[in-house]
Amino acid sequence: MTSVRLPENIDVQLEHLCGLTKRSKSFYIKEALTRYLDDISDYYVAVDRISRPNRKFLTTKELLKELDKRK
Repeated sequence: MTSVRLPENIDVQLEHLCGLTKRSKSFYIKEALTRYLDDISDYYVAVDRISRPNRKFLTTKELLKELDKRK
């Protein structure tokens, strides 16, 4: 069990959305956290990859060529 204190303006928006959709606050909080965690995880993977000294950058043309090879 986790407890979260929301700023009043966010709580009001959330209450309004719940009233419109008949879904719970928990539903929207879980949905928002899931999406955020997916995005932030992707961000850290990208930061790690571009920080590597042996990284390789491709032009769009090179990328499309590489993708065609995998078909």
